[in-house]
Amino acid sequence: MKKYELYKGYELLAIGTVNEIAHEIGVKPATVRFYGTPAYQRHVKGENTRILIEVDE
Repeated sequence: MKKYELYKGYELLAIGTVNEIAHEIGVKPATVRFYGTPAYQRHVKGENTRILIEVDE
């Protein structure tokens, strides 16, 4: 399974699979996946932007 890190600005919010992160922050898995898309990154700017990064194990 792929592991991810979710950041809000420079703050680490969660680490895990998409489903684990979604459960931890209280959103749908599709929302977490959307945080990693170029469309989301173009749409929002600023220090409160959420960023999903795939990590190697």
